[in-house]
Amino acid sequence: MAFTKNKKVLNFVAESAELTQPDKIVWITGDAAQLDRLKAEAVASGELIKLNENLLPDCYLHRTKVNDVARVEDRTFICTQKKEDAGPINYWMDPRQAYELTHEIARGSMKGRTMYVIPYAMGVPGSDFAKIGIELTDSIYVVLNMNIMTRMGKQCLDALGKDGDFIKGLHAKCDVDAEKRYIMHFPEDNTIISVNSAYGGNVLLGKKCFALRIASYLGKNEGWMAEHMLILGITYPDGVKKYVAAAFPSACGKTNLAMLIPPKHYLDKGYKVECVGDDIAWIRVGDDGRLWAVNPENGFFGVAPGTNEHSNYNALQSTKRGAIFTNVALNTDDMTVWWEGLTKELPQNVIDWTGKPWNPAKFDKKDKSTYAAHPNSRFTAPAANCPCLSPEFNSLTGVPLSAIIFGGRRASTTPLVYQSRDWNHGVFIGSIMSSETTAAATGATGVLRHDPMAMKPFIGYHVGDYFKHWIEMGKKVKNPPKIFNVNWFRQDEHGNFMWPGFGDNMRVLEWILKRCDDNPVDAQETAIGYVPYPEDIDISEMDYEISEGKKFGIEDLKSILAVDKAKWAKEAEEIEAYYKNSIGSRIPKELTDSLETLKNNCAEK
Repeated sequence: MAFTKNKKVLNFVAESAELTQPDKIVWITGDAAQLDRLKAEAVASGELIKLNENLLPDCYLHRTKVNDVARVEDRTFICTQKKEDAGPINYWMDPRQAYELTHEIARGSMKGRTMYVIPYAMGVPGSDFAKIGIELTDSIYVVLNMNIMTRMGKQCLDALGKDGDFIKGLHAKCDVDAEKRYIMHFPEDNTIISVNSAYGGNVLLGKKCFALRIASYLGKNEGWMAEHMLILGITYPDGVKKYVAAAFPSACGKTNLAMLIPPKHYLDKGYKVECVGDDIAWIRVGDDGRLWAVNPENGFFGVAPGTNEHSNYNALQSTKRGAIFTNVALNTDDMTVWWEGLTKELPQNVIDWTGKPWNPAKFDKKDKSTYAAHPNSRFTAPAANCPCLSPEFNSLTGVPLSAIIFGGRRASTTPLVYQSRDWNHGVFIGSIMSSETTAAATGATGVLRHDPMAMKPFIGYHVGDYFKHWIEMGKKVKNPPKIFNVNWFRQDEHGNFMWPGFGDNMRVLEWILKRCDDNPVDAQETAIGYVPYPEDIDISEMDYEISEGKKFGIEDLKSILAVDKAKWAKEAEEIEAYYKNSIGSRIPKELTDSLETLKNNCAEK
């Protein structure tokens, strides 16, 4: 039974069913009874494992195939008519070829299976931000996760009406064959096709596929922005609220910042931090000339390993009810889940992520093949569970941004925090975002991996045009947010982290927001931008030991705020090579002008 008279939706479903040949078609209404039946069916088939109802109510464990555990960037394509429009950092395929290839793979693949029709909204239905998608899938796991991650169900069809447009998404598990796995994006057609995967990042098509790759293209054409950013609200003791959006590459503390718990003396004063979003921000120009942001998602898709009560209490609490865990370990003593970093003690009676008994005696922290949970194991959890969720989470208008923050993982060169001179310089700072690889990850240290605006895998069109869109957005905003860069990862000469991070990052956020006041705190102008005076960052009651017997003090703060012009001169050379070799001629002049300014500022005089 169809729940819409929208002919575009009905045609999409009919054409896809003719291609994939499902035994039956089920329209997902979002009704709790329907979802409960699907959960029971998935448990009966072994697709899901029911966890302890008393300790983890309405929570389930799912295991993927061992060849299907992460996003596959080299199998992810942007399919535009002109190859140059996909740009140099995307994999490209001709749309005609991509359709033929994926249709041939998907043909007949749902025989003996059910096709589920999932109407969903990114953003709150009825808001100016909201966009509707229809995902067709043969996976109950996808249905249940989309229920967590999006606003799903009949109300989305109602919002579409009889002739509304939507983003088409077709997902077919097929044989989960890694050699025939493709995640195709057709931004010019508002279409996504995913075949031969059952892993969340490749099959929950509302997330990276729609909310970033397709939405970034829509934003370019419609005059808004889709960004890989958390959104955070800070309430002052006097009740004033300010909001920031922040972009970080993986392993740079993004989720921890999104759900930050401030140091005790901030809490005692009455400061409060609230999470609007942990991963994606859609940003528009408001009537007041400011940028307003919403989180288009309805849940969290988080990395499990390393998440614990100390590292991210709020994220862990979010997983306590109605969550789905993927590729974590199963503690058979009480039918709960476990992963490395959850507890210091290693549990004894555990089934690992592949479904085999795990021997804790063989665990080696340096050897991830000995882990009980996959290093990229995940949880999807309802945002409503988060103890620090903002009251503005379901706002139809979003929240006004005072600041945009970029960050990376740099052992030296980049100071703890600095501010751009203006909007265009801020875009330059975002465009040069990079992190240094570690020996554990790559076999070599200090190799720069560029990730502009933390969007490298998610820009749905040419990266140079993406930078240009940022520049153009700056021209539309009368009162733009200030732009900053942070680096929580400066190290001393012995390789010790000099800044404590986690909740203490509130101290830097406080300075950032002071710089956004009508009467901002003063700052030092340097070769790279504005840097704090050390005394303007509150380090009172900070109990951080950089190394044995050495507590963090004002001299350490001065050190991690220092700007070494010689190092930045080398950085400028590296940036110039990156622009030339990785991005090419579509780099906006405003960014090359900022690069020239940096080179001149760092030149020996």
